[in-house]
Amino acid sequence: MPNLPLSSPPPRVLCIAGHDPSGGAGIIADVQAVTALGCHPLTVITSLTVQDSRNVLAVEAVDTALMARQLDLLIQDSRIDAIKIGLVGAPEQVPLLVRVIRKLDVPVVIDPVLRAGGGGDLAGAAVQQALVEQLMPLATVSTPNAIEARRLAGRDDTDASAAALLAQGCASLLITGGDEPTPGWVHNQWHVAGREPRRWDWPRLPEGFHGSGCTLASAIAARLALGDALEPALDHAQRWVHDALSRAYAIGQGRRIPNRLPTR
Repeated sequence: MPNLPLSSPPPRVLCIAGHDPSGGAGIIADVQAVTALGCHPLTVITSLTVQDSRNVLAVEAVDTALMARQLDLLIQDSRIDAIKIGLVGAPEQVPLLVRVIRKLDVPVVIDPVLRAGGGGDLAGAAVQQALVEQLMPLATVSTPNAIEARRLAGRDDTDASAAALLAQGCASLLITGGDEPTPGWVHNQWHVAGREPRRWDWPRLPEGFHGSGCTLASAIAARLALGDALEPALDHAQRWVHDALSRAYAIGQGRRIPNRLPTR
């Protein structure tokens, strides 16, 4: 058999997230988004969940020592161009993630997942505190939705929440408004310390979605891995996700999931 010609590998994105059996959110969403945007996903699962397209019923953290073995082996084997972190399964996982971020020194996107689209909790108080104090200050950008931003900051107002999180060391926040009661439009705001926020306005689509936040964070990480600066990465990723949401489909009886499959 003749040898196949060598081709240049695509940029690699290390995706660290929970597993959603429905495929709407979590690590499967990461894999689909990163692949669709021309990158290769490397994956480590933080937690196993019992959930469908409607809600989450249970979460079980993956053993931190097992995660460490997986991460160490991947880092030894592959160049990594960006990191995306989603659901953190337990506070014990945070020091490991901090070590990996510092060792790799590449762009990092953190999606601080606290709750499922159906309202079920995914992260307890200890994980929330660790996200704010240890992980989000190391991120190139964090992507909470408005509800999560208020919960992380302990504030009732979204702008005050952004200011509080920036004051605690977060470099950059893209706060999304898909679940906010704003008629006609979805408002996403990018907050950076010392700068006026930039706002993107997207036409509101009629459905609710499962996995939109995971998809957006992974798309941003892919664009950063491809070499975009942060602001163009945020712009490109949001445009791509809005298109994926406009083509969303139902895989069950709950919310639709973004169509992350390549268009024909």
